[in-house]
Amino acid sequence: MKKRYENMETSVIHAGYDAKEHLGSLSTPIFQTSTFTFDSAEQGEKRFAGEEEGYIYSRLGNPTVRALEERIAELEGAEAGLAFGSGMAAVSAVLFALTKAGDHIICSQGIYGCTFGLLELMKEKYAITHDFCTMETEEQIRQLIQPETACIYVETPINPTMKLIDLEMVAKVAREKGIPVVVDNTFSSPYLQQPLQSGCDVVLHSATKFIGGHGDVIAGLAAGKKEFIQQVAMTTLKDIGGVISPFDAWLLLRGLKTLPVRMDRHCENAAYIAEQLKQHPFVKKVLYPGDTENKDYVIMSKQMKAGGGLISFEIDGSKEEAQALLNKLSLIKIAVSLGDTETLIQHPATMTHSSIPREIREQMGITDQLIRLSVGLEAKQDIWQDLEQALNHRK
Repeated sequence: MKKRYENMETSVIHAGYDAKEHLGSLSTPIFQTSTFTFDSAEQGEKRFAGEEEGYIYSRLGNPTVRALEERIAELEGAEAGLAFGSGMAAVSAVLFALTKAGDHIICSQGIYGCTFGLLELMKEKYAITHDFCTMETEEQIRQLIQPETACIYVETPINPTMKLIDLEMVAKVAREKGIPVVVDNTFSSPYLQQPLQSGCDVVLHSATKFIGGHGDVIAGLAAGKKEFIQQVAMTTLKDIGGVISPFDAWLLLRGLKTLPVRMDRHCENAAYIAEQLKQHPFVKKVLYPGDTENKDYVIMSKQMKAGGGLISFEIDGSKEEAQALLNKLSLIKIAVSLGDTETLIQHPATMTHSSIPREIREQMGITDQLIRLSVGLEAKQDIWQDLEQALNHRK
């Protein structure tokens, strides 16, 4: 591990890389190679036996990828990090590493649609069951813990309802039973929230989003204790193979350098747009963690630096009117990702969470009237102008 820095604004630029080790190259080199040569057959034997440090094959490790892994570890305050080919590769690798057939998982009430699909697959194939929990009190969590409970899986803010979970409270209950807590930190990025500092055990990211920040890469990250991360690296990552390419790792290293600057602007713009939405007669409800009137604002103030760049809101209308609103936008693009420089909008019930059965979806608070907005880096006045004209054209 390279030198650690006290301030994140420095870590996002320098952590995990020393130019002196790479011929003075300011930018991290891309080691675009599938395999690495050995000085001798004996050296190859030692590396495969784990008796000597060094690279073998890029599915097992790569210098560009290693720099990214060390950087995310420092940003999250973790002992080690691991990079994957997608956010879902990270989620699946970690959950498979923590569970076995017949185990049980407790989940926050509301998760990404593909994570829901993975849990259903694990239930169907390996009898790994799961229960959803609002996690508003310690007792709610305790009542769901079984002897087979292998982990607690949390999204906060939850996609797309923006509900917050008190991570310190969840970690406290989990420690009583020795149950690891896994947190999807995608919506916040390590700049706004560091779950490990709240007592959680593993943090995950769809690095496609705020960490990459430019809509040009698919990737995932995990961070936690060195022993567990090494276990994942040598089992569910190595053997299932959801690895990241060196070039994609380089894109993330480049994107991370501007993370604090971008997040500050995302948060500033989102706070402004949320306030404007609250005043529009066609908007029934605004869900934004940074809103002082939000019931979870106290939790946000405790564990997040700011409210983030995501807003969800419900319109006073039908599904068709929600879709019509999206179709009337010009500057804002209809797309299902988030955290990009561009402002993006989508309809969760028919897009990102459409695979979740309607009854369960509505229990999660995902109605046909709900719209999710990822506020970009454009001038906030231009973003609102586009939203306002679409809202004013309701049927």
